[in-house]
Amino acid sequence: MKWLHNLYRYRYLLYEIVRKNIKLQYRDSVLGILWTFLQPLMTTIILVVVFGNVFGKSNAGIINYPIYLLCGRLLYEFYSQSTKRAMRSIRNSASVIKKVYVPKYIYPIANVISNFVTFLISLSVLLCFIVFFLIVGENPPHITLYALLAPVPVIILFILAVGVGLILSTMDVFFKDTDYLYEVFCLLLFYLTPIFYKVESLGMKNEVFKVMLMANPLYSITEMFRCCVLYGKMFNIHHLLYSFGFSVATVLLGSLVFYKKQDKFILHM
Repeated sequence: MKWLHNLYRYRYLLYEIVRKNIKLQYRDSVLGILWTFLQPLMTTIILVVVFGNVFGKSNAGIINYPIYLLCGRLLYEFYSQSTKRAMRSIRNSASVIKKVYVPKYIYPIANVISNFVTFLISLSVLLCFIVFFLIVGENPPHITLYALLAPVPVIILFILAVGVGLILSTMDVFFKDTDYLYEVFCLLLFYLTPIFYKVESLGMKNEVFKVMLMANPLYSITEMFRCCVLYGKMFNIHHLLYSFGFSVATVLLGSLVFYKKQDKFILHM
């Protein structure tokens, strides 16, 4: 495909944009990229203190609530932050796009990749939690060979973020309120993703909520990741097929929408 060829052709530019995004993210911070480690650590501690007694030990289905919560939070934060930055990438790069020809899809993809890099660094927090509870021996996670499958849901999440980022970056050029609407959507998505609660604890009496929860690909991806790093078992194949199919379809749709509208970007920036 031509866009894949162009992506390879401009790989060095892609690398520079990713490097610049990571550098600018922590430019004015004293601790710099160390916040990639500290932020999820402090947030997890606070959420465990707030929700631990309600959703943690009282729920027999959760082996280790801090790790359970951290898994969901890290995945959600990567999706949320990467898609938001991809959404604004075309407008933020308007001055360059007007002067120099560069495949425009590089900008949203570069923003997703830069957030993916920081996400991988933040996974060190999860590793520290796992090691700590294995050493302490209190509610240790079940670490088995299935942990080697953990990259599968992570890769699917990356594909999903790229597809959503392409769609949002296109919408944001023509419809400036996309930014505000997506903030509300992400708030809804936060509660539709079992980050700090377990699905079984809800009872699932509300059919509308049940359908919305099951239709959320982040639900399937999060459950798959937890199966690998927390429960030590094979993830549900239906979650794999649904989340992968949804993510690939999103990328195809995003590529089509972006390709058809990109020539009109300059008229609206």
